[in-house]
Amino acid sequence: MIPDWINAFAAQHPVGAVSTTASSPVKNRPFTAWSALDDVKTKADGIAHEASREFDVASQKAQEKTGKIEPGSLKYYAACTFGGMLACGLTHTAVTPLDLIKCRRQVDPRLYKSNIQAFRTIRAAEGIRGVFTGWSPTFFGYSAQGAFKYGGYEYFKVFYSDLVGQENASRFKTAIYLTASASAEFIADVALCPFESVKVRGQTTIPPELTGTFSGISNVVAKEGVAGLYKGLYPLWGRQVPYTMMKFASFETIVEMIYHNLPGQKSDYNKGAQTAVAFTGGYLAGILCAAVSHPADVMVSKLNANRQAGEAFGAAMSRIYGDIGFRGLWNGLPVRIVMIGTLTGLQWMIYDSFKIFMGLPTTGGSSEDKKKKN
Repeated sequence: MIPDWINAFAAQHPVGAVSTTASSPVKNRPFTAWSALDDVKTKADGIAHEASREFDVASQKAQEKTGKIEPGSLKYYAACTFGGMLACGLTHTAVTPLDLIKCRRQVDPRLYKSNIQAFRTIRAAEGIRGVFTGWSPTFFGYSAQGAFKYGGYEYFKVFYSDLVGQENASRFKTAIYLTASASAEFIADVALCPFESVKVRGQTTIPPELTGTFSGISNVVAKEGVAGLYKGLYPLWGRQVPYTMMKFASFETIVEMIYHNLPGQKSDYNKGAQTAVAFTGGYLAGILCAAVSHPADVMVSKLNANRQAGEAFGAAMSRIYGDIGFRGLWNGLPVRIVMIGTLTGLQWMIYDSFKIFMGLPTTGGSSEDKKKKN
């Protein structure tokens, strides 16, 4: 029997609901409200069915155009790179308001009393446009980062597995996940850092010091040189590398555990159910990611906003820590847990949905692993 939470989630996904053999008995609804709800449900089911059909048609066309994609091929890495770009660029841009509040509260904890009060204050003073301050550098920066992160992870996972041999790779797969994700993120952050620098400066100055993405980059380079775009790179690595290691390794492990505790094999579940598992595993992994990377996230915000011209990295870190103390490193953690949990869940769902769209298997929890354990 398929758990209800997977069936309910998958039913709303465009790739379709989990199929069941038992038919639901038709019941007469004695109340008008029940009848109205049935009508709404029928319409929703019809929309979901049509969306599933459109998805399948578009997927078929895309697969015919690209041809068969073999795992480990250049086509495969290109598809994963594009999927990562979509997953990170879209999701980070969508939660820009949460990121704006988080960054401002990290830089000045006295600015707002709560997240709700912060949202109301920003909206009243700056309008809806102000609530989305920083969306442009967020979109460009995290699209680039997502491309290198996911595409790089898939590449390095194969690279390190081949390096140590398949037997050792299977035995020490968590170490492979950690090493591959760290390598990919190290490169991805070089692409992200200039955009992150512009984003943080725009979000933490009122009114924003920088208002456009590429004009902001030009402005920083003109005043501080190219190095000005990368003055937050070390703490960015400190935040993102542990974050991504936790994100990928814990996701792979959680998804494997979910499938291991579900009846049957992964292949028994349709693609809608598999993306439901991807979202669940991603959300849980995101909570762990937020806790691991938050102190470095605070430092990134502080350094980009407050680092003085010519100040050494170590000196700046010491000065900022002296000002905020250990407790200050955890400013904004609750809102970041909500943001990162949602982000990570949606990213894995989008990424795996794109893999399905291109005819590729979803990430993690292979049937072979379960057979070995049983």
